[in-house]
Amino acid sequence: MTTPPGTALEVGARVHFTALPGIPLVQAGDALGPLIEDALTRAELQLEPGDVLVVTSKLFSRSEGRFVDMSTVVPSEEARALALEVDKDPAQVELILRESVGVSRKRPGVLVVRHRLGFISANAAIDMSNASPAHAAPGTGPWALLLPEDPDKSARDLLAALGVPGVGLVVSDSFGRPFRVGTVGVAVGVAGVPAVFDQRGRLDLHGRELQYTITALADQLAAAADLVAGQSDEARPVIHIRGLRFVPAESHVRELLRDPEVDLYA
Repeated sequence: MTTPPGTALEVGARVHFTALPGIPLVQAGDALGPLIEDALTRAELQLEPGDVLVVTSKLFSRSEGRFVDMSTVVPSEEARALALEVDKDPAQVELILRESVGVSRKRPGVLVVRHRLGFISANAAIDMSNASPAHAAPGTGPWALLLPEDPDKSARDLLAALGVPGVGLVVSDSFGRPFRVGTVGVAVGVAGVPAVFDQRGRLDLHGRELQYTITALADQLAAAADLVAGQSDEARPVIHIRGLRFVPAESHVRELLRDPEVDLYA
């Protein structure tokens, strides 16, 4: 949920981010709860109320078996025509269209779409790196990895498996941004912690009441954790955060999404 106007979120002067060590390459069917519990033990950490875990979407996608063998994807006529426009592989374009509800921007080498989950992203956030399942049969592939079917549910289920009240969880991915170079971590799923911190009604340093300030808390946590997790061969898919105090919330990532009718970038 969104925090009610004026509700306090307490952030200490020092917030600790710890990459949990020793998490293996997850395969379809692997239970994430025991893997994270073992990693917490190795890091000499125990979950406490107010802690937040930021878990990369790829970990959930692999566990949920969201692999696609690109050699089995048959492009539609629409995908073939669009592939010619954007100079992309027709099978890849077909998969992007299957995961999307509309094309936002297109030009050679670039295909930006509205994902079925509501996000605006390049290539429907389909991952083509380190995407193959274990023991892939010879002659198969290349492989793609889709976002989890329902990242909010994935986050809720993992929190339930961990069984510690008052803990938050953010499912993260890396997205580009309009008018800015480079990618940053963003939330694609959230549970237990408010997705959005509504500061309207609070006072600034000069006693003026804030009228418009709403903070994308889950995105802030995802971006900060992304700095620790890394983007290449670091193999740090789970980040533990300590130093926040928040009211546990039944939150949803859609709270972070602007209505398409008022979104100037859509």
